[in-house]
Amino acid sequence: MLLNASGCLDALTAPEIARRLDGFVTKTITPLPREGNAAPRIAETAHGMLNAIGLANPGRERFLSEHLPRLRELDVPLWISVGGFCAQDYADSCAALEDVEAIELNLSCPNVDEAAESAAEIVTVCRAATTLPLYAKLSAAHPDVAAVARAVADAGADGLSLVNTLRGMSLDPKTLAPVLARGTGGLSGPTLKPVALAAVHACFAATALPIVGMGGVTTGQDALELIACGARHVALGTVLFSDPDAPERVRDELNRAAEALGVVHLGDVCGRAHRSEKPLDIAPKVAA
Repeated sequence: MLLNASGCLDALTAPEIARRLDGFVTKTITPLPREGNAAPRIAETAHGMLNAIGLANPGRERFLSEHLPRLRELDVPLWISVGGFCAQDYADSCAALEDVEAIELNLSCPNVDEAAESAAEIVTVCRAATTLPLYAKLSAAHPDVAAVARAVADAGADGLSLVNTLRGMSLDPKTLAPVLARGTGGLSGPTLKPVALAAVHACFAATALPIVGMGGVTTGQDALELIACGARHVALGTVLFSDPDAPERVRDELNRAAEALGVVHLGDVCGRAHRSEKPLDIAPKVAA
């Protein structure tokens, strides 16, 4: 399944792109409306993109009454990203949702103050509030992300989203002051891929939960490697800002990369990086 990373696609502005995905993940919704952080809050760097948006969103009430009905008209499975500043914020939003594919709990945004409760504590109260599938979005910045994955699994999470952006900074070369008004922001883009591979690999080994792998995916080969590390699904992030055709292109490249390895079903590749060191059986090439 090919998804978008939360916050990297506005489906109401670009519905034709959203329909090319197997599911659409909304921007994170909080109980109250948020304007987000002060500008500037996006910066390009030589290593990727920094964003300090700060969870700008219309708030839960307006999302449910105005945005969600319009999103349903896209006829695409909907994943709702939920955020908050305490465990009850998350739980109340989960309880208000119904008839969606899944809920993604944003437990790792680097651009706002985090809830005091642990990820597992938040998942516990959300599990009590809804029967919908819960995916916990974790940060690779944690020194032992696999331990967090085990904890949220024990708390009732149905899946994992890996990884969120990592905190970074960019300086103006003329003033040597931070480019972003907040100072730091979340780093995304190709530089995040090795981090994402390691996190997915570790969490696949630690739990039996399905994983949405994301972070630095720009090609089908990137997606294939995340799947090999244990991702069942893959999400496109920063690439969607520069390449609106990325869903179709990455899907085609993924299929061709798998075919080149003699793989018939992508499911056969899932977790391959954990198995023997023997190379995949390459399908014999028939001379023309």
